[in-house]
Amino acid sequence: MAQVFDRSSNALARFSLVLTGIIVVALGVTLNELQRSPWVTRQGQRPDQPIPFSHKHHVEGLGLQCQYCHTSVEDSSYAGIPPTKTCMNCHAQIWTNATLLEPVRQSWATGASIQWIRVHDLPDYVYFNHEIHVNKGIGCASCHGRVDEMPLMYEENTLQMEWCLNCHRNPATNLRPTSEIYNMAWAGPSGDHPVWCTSTGQNTNPDGSSIPTSQQVSCTTTDPTHSGPEVAQLQPPSPGGLGRPQSGFGSAPHPVEGGEGQSVASPLPLQLKTVNYQKFTSQMELGKYLTAEYHIRRPEELSSCETCHR
Repeated sequence: MAQVFDRSSNALARFSLVLTGIIVVALGVTLNELQRSPWVTRQGQRPDQPIPFSHKHHVEGLGLQCQYCHTSVEDSSYAGIPPTKTCMNCHAQIWTNATLLEPVRQSWATGASIQWIRVHDLPDYVYFNHEIHVNKGIGCASCHGRVDEMPLMYEENTLQMEWCLNCHRNPATNLRPTSEIYNMAWAGPSGDHPVWCTSTGQNTNPDGSSIPTSQQVSCTTTDPTHSGPEVAQLQPPSPGGLGRPQSGFGSAPHPVEGGEGQSVASPLPLQLKTVNYQKFTSQMELGKYLTAEYHIRRPEELSSCETCHR
């Protein structure tokens, strides 16, 4: 029986299989790069806003804090978009007739909201809580970039799942003292600019309310050993031996009966409580310390999909 296919067909079949594999791999790589490209993530893009609001002018130039406009960033999942009234607090007095601000005046007169275009817009199925990140030592610039240097706002990072996971796998790279959350220029400790931190060891306030773990850590960029003894607080002795923290130095007023039934203050011995500051000269050292002190959950403790996806 005569052969249907020539011997050269074997080589052609092998070549076709190899070519098909190359095409599939190339297509996969292309789609992967497309999915990570600014065309999809909008990274670095500056959308046309109804008003060309300059964060650089307001933050770096005028010194406005983030919370002045984004009022709910510390106690809500949303940072919040400022109402027109926030703009008019200043612009009812300055630049009142500027053509650039006509949409603001129109919004104030009609009560209609300014139609801002969201720059950092996560998908609806992704749940991100600003409150927990801000109160656990993640600075604004870690996610949003140097906003104080942006004349027009743009997306610094991809905000994709991979980017979030990279931070959660090693949060030490981004953690900072809570006093530096809104410091856009924070660069972390170094050999020339070390940071000293200590834990207060207090879990509750005098009124019995609990203190967030992040607020139990006190950090400073000034060497505490140069200012004399490392005094954290002065405490009067209580019947149980532990006193309530006092706000000043010296003797605490202790009322005793004086002449004519009046109470006078007599000195009460105070207990001196000293603390030891730890010196950090690198971000990783500081980050690992804060990870433990802030009680940051490990990656395996965030295995539930519902943590981020609702």
